[in-house]
This record gives sequence, structure tokens and C-alpha cells, in this order.
Amino acid sequence: MRSAISIGVRPRAGPDAVSILILIIAVFITAFISGVFGMAGGLILMGVLAMILPVSAAMVVHGVVQAVSNGWRAILLGKWIDWRILGVYLTGSAMAATVLFFAAFQLPKPWLFIVLGLVPAVIWIPQDWLRLDAGNPVQAVICGFLVTGLNTVAGVSGPLVDVFFVAAPRDRRIIVATKAATQVVSHLVKIAYYVTPAMAAGALPQTHWLLIAGPLAIIGTTLGARLLEVMSDVQFRNWTKWIVTGIGAIYVLRGALLLTGI
Repeated sequence: MRSAISIGVRPRAGPDAVSILILIIAVFITAFISGVFGMAGGLILMGVLAMILPVSAAMVVHGVVQAVSNGWRAILLGKWIDWRILGVYLTGSAMAATVLFFAAFQLPKPWLFIVLGLVPAVIWIPQDWLRLDAGNPVQAVICGFLVTGLNTVAGVSGPLVDVFFVAAPRDRRIIVATKAATQVVSHLVKIAYYVTPAMAAGALPQTHWLLIAGPLAIIGTTLGARLLEVMSDVQFRNWTKWIVTGIGAIYVLRGALLLTGI
């Protein structure tokens, strides 16, 4: 797969010990949040990583952590996965990966924050306007294509996935489990896309920190899944919408400040 290459990027030292500590703490907290809501945690973690690391390195680290977190969540809730939806989704995801193979694109950091902040806006689109449902095979392919593409460009795509799941009256555990399985695929594509420029920039954290972050992501996801079990479907949808919207507003402001040099 052709990776996004930034011209004129000088190799730089990896993050310091304080930054690594912040990343590890963020991994645990965001894994817990994602374990409950199936998203939001990834959105927060991407923002933290983007503040500390270059874009390509942030994408790779985020992809690794989220692949572990989502993979474990899919295992914990395996009996709730809608395998029919997942299978069709993979077709769209493969199409997006093929397009990305011929592309070389990387958002500047200010625009990365702005795009991150605007992604949650899709959950406010009235369902009557779109009536999207991942249970429809054609729409599942479209979902796979758009989600994998957005995840690679912006780093996250959870709110967009939600648009394809919330229209039908599905159990919250089916939503979280199936989304987790789809996100594993999208994050693996993202890792493959950015790993070469990230290594060239020399900005990736030492691999041994993942030995700590990985288990913390699993623990956080496990605890979040337990809270999900006692939460009602109404609470799940309401909390998800407001949390990601608040985070999005902060990211848009952060991107705007970076653009203005403040």
C-alpha cells in the first residue's frame, strides 16, 4: 500500500517520558470510554496524540491502540456481532483501501483538528433526511468505503459509523460489538498507510511502551463493557451524542487557534 509521504520532513526525536506517561494514561481512560459507547474514546485519544506527535506518528499509534481496544471489545461482545453486516462492510473497506493505495495524502495538524471536530456533526443529521441502515447491503458497502476512507484521513470515524446503525432499533450491544469489528479493519488500513512516513520521521514512541499501553487498553475496554451492560439503550444514545459533540467543539477551536498562530 502506498503510504502518505510528507515532503521536507526532518527526522525528529520520539516523545519524552512525560509525553509517554500522558499517552499511557490517555489509552486507559479512552479505552474505558470506548468500551461503554463504542466511540468517543478514539476521538479523544486521537486529539491527545495529535498534540504530542507528528500527524503520521499519531495515526500509527492511534491505529495500534484502537485495533487492540476494538479487537478486545469485539471478543468480549462476540456473540452480539452481526456477521452479515460485517461481511458486506468489508467489501466497501477493501474498495477504500484500493483507492488509498494510489493516494498520498496527509492533513496538516490544524486541519486535522478541525476535521476531527466536525466528524461528530453527522450524528445530528435528522434520520428522516438519510434513513441509512447498515443492514441494507448496498448501504453497508457505502459505510465500509466512507468509514475506512475517513478513518485514514482524519484518524477517527466512529460518529460516521453510528449514522448507519442508529436508524434501526438495534440493541446497544449489537451496535458496539459490530462497530468494534468494523473498526479493527479500518485501523489496520490506517496503520499500513502511515507507518512508512512515521518511521522515516523518527517520531514513533519506543515499541516497549505498547507492552504497557496494550494491556491497559484491554483493561479499560473490559471495565467499560461492564458499564455498558447496566446502561439503557436511551442513556447510551443520549450520552454518546452529547459527549462527542462537546469533544468536537473543542477540537474545532483547537484547530482554529493553530491556524491563527495563537
